[in-house]
Amino acid sequence: MTRFSAVLFDKDGTLLDFDKTWEPINRRASLFAADGDAMLADRLMVICGMDPKTGKVSAGSLFAAAASSEIAAAMAQGGSPYDAEELTVHLDRFFLEGAANSVPVTDLPALFSRLRSRGLKLGVASSDNEASIRLMAERLGVIGFLDYIAGYDSGHGVKPGPGMIEGFARQAGVPLSEIVMVGDNTHDLHMARNARAGLAVGVLTGTSGRDALAPDADHVLASIDDLEALLDRL
Repeated sequence: MTRFSAVLFDKDGTLLDFDKTWEPINRRASLFAADGDAMLADRLMVICGMDPKTGKVSAGSLFAAAASSEIAAAMAQGGSPYDAEELTVHLDRFFLEGAANSVPVTDLPALFSRLRSRGLKLGVASSDNEASIRLMAERLGVIGFLDYIAGYDSGHGVKPGPGMIEGFARQAGVPLSEIVMVGDNTHDLHMARNARAGLAVGVLTGTSGRDALAPDADHVLASIDDLEALLDRL
């Protein structure tokens, strides 16, 4: 029987309802990057993977999975009057402010408490900046359950590179083979494979459907609410 001793969660679309949390933030960031030009803002949303009319973000797109520095670079190339470095600073600010309005997919304190009672180490790895992740965790009452937090600016590299999972293994003192990676995007699953994590689990609460996740996942769940049942079976 495989032993799992730690779970690393993606944030957006996994712990948080992606659309409710990020649609207003993405619109605000795009309009800022366009310097108030609504037509350019729409074009920047499309470049980053968001439908300006519906607010839906496509799987694997920049808004779905990229770091703010990558989003800023694409916006600058797409016509924003700001250079990428300056725009990254502003996007980080928007994303940090947006963390105060995070909408969880479930009762996170209750879930994390139960997972910790199993003896599991817990962490969050996101393409967002670390300050935003910490603010979200504090606001939603789960900061005390977390052994590890990593954003794109935490020094572990970005997804789908293995660095965030390797950093979790070092900090939590667990083997990579005992880490469960849970995410809503192929970037998360590819990160798990690149780090040789023990288990790659996809969830359907974000931007990706089952068909997109299944080829790279060991299991695809409706949401993190089903994680405990999966661990019981394993």
